[in-house]
Amino acid sequence: MLPENFLLSGLRKPVISGLTRPEAWRRKQLKQIEVLIEKHQDEVLDALATDLGKPPTEALFELIALRGELKLAQRQLSRWMQPRHVQVPLAHQPGQAEVILDPLGCVLIIGPWNYPFSLTLQPLISALAAGNTAVLKPSEHAPATSRLIAHVIPQHFSSEVVQVIEGDGAIAAALIKQPFDHIFFTGSGAIGQKVMAAAAEHLTPVTLELGGKSPAIVIDGADLSVTARRLVWGKGLNAGQTCIAPDHLLIQEQLKQPLLQAMKGAITELYGGDPLRSPHLAKIINDCHFQRLQHLLDQAKQRGKVLSGGQIDPDQRRIAPTLIDVDKRDDPLMEEELFGPLLPVISVHSLNEALAEVRQQPKPLALYLFGGTHADQQQLLNTTSSGGVCFNDVVMHVGIPELPFGGVGASGMGRYHGLAGFETFSHQKSVLRRPFWLDLKLRYPPYKANLAMLKKLLG
Repeated sequence: MLPENFLLSGLRKPVISGLTRPEAWRRKQLKQIEVLIEKHQDEVLDALATDLGKPPTEALFELIALRGELKLAQRQLSRWMQPRHVQVPLAHQPGQAEVILDPLGCVLIIGPWNYPFSLTLQPLISALAAGNTAVLKPSEHAPATSRLIAHVIPQHFSSEVVQVIEGDGAIAAALIKQPFDHIFFTGSGAIGQKVMAAAAEHLTPVTLELGGKSPAIVIDGADLSVTARRLVWGKGLNAGQTCIAPDHLLIQEQLKQPLLQAMKGAITELYGGDPLRSPHLAKIINDCHFQRLQHLLDQAKQRGKVLSGGQIDPDQRRIAPTLIDVDKRDDPLMEEELFGPLLPVISVHSLNEALAEVRQQPKPLALYLFGGTHADQQQLLNTTSSGGVCFNDVVMHVGIPELPFGGVGASGMGRYHGLAGFETFSHQKSVLRRPFWLDLKLRYPPYKANLAMLKKLLG
């Protein structure tokens, strides 16, 4: 059940009354997020270490992402808020037309467990910049971070502006049944379907940031040493629990062995000879997810497909970065998003074959290509659909606040970051202003206009 004192009408009131429309109000809220981040930085790092075993550097990535988003919003807010003037056709003159970005009202933000602090507060920045109020539902699977968010938000925001409601899936289910003005969800596709179904009851618009099996393709022209290091980093980041982590590799056949050798060396370079003892490798979020990955790994070991790694520590919920050979597209490792440090490796003869494989799967959140020519890059852009594309690197595109971020098809709908986030939490309201001094009778019955003349005017 929801808290007894929860009233959606109370959170809508500041928006309806016009309190949230001035730029000064919005800047005040953004400043409060800035103060919150600065004041509670060490607590955030501790919570992320507790929930996910995140090394301090990786935990700082979450705060860096928030600061980047916040600085962009603060710098561009005046421009984003300006009405956009539209040219008025001759038939509508005299008049002035413009598009005004209105706040939607009160929005619900459901955060994920893999980046539980940044991916809960980052959409909040966009929502507040656009003049909305918000309810935050942090993930119960990252309990230390959830408690921290619930503790610090009331210190910096009025309960009429931002509220935090903690709880399990039953609480989330109760929240999405409420008639919010927008629901922003980050998580799995299965839960995203439930969110969308519940939102449909009130025709509530949704943004779904999901995931999927994001492929990385390696073809001739790739610097194998750099490629190996970047792939291992992207897969090892947060122990593979990143929605845009490379899920599997499609490697041109003649490059397979040299790349695998380079990747084995990169694993040692980044995580040492015994990755399970490395202070730079995070842990799996909980026993359920660990056991799922362990089962997949055990199956691969039974088939003799583990090429490198495979060590596990159930007590610490740690799994070493592991390379696994896959020669069948119906392999269990290819059935769903892995969300862990297991990396299936598939041989392909050419870029065309790799792209054909990509097109046979649901549209991924990210698509990576290492090597090739500009023509190869253009071929990938022209013949595939994905949330985003990164050439010769992984993950890094998400760190550019000016780039819209979001999925397509099974990997999600809607977008945020920067202006895209501001527009997601805004309604583009069309406005036409006309004077009284010219009122032509041609538009009114009884119609006396010459039809031949009107047809000429219509072209």
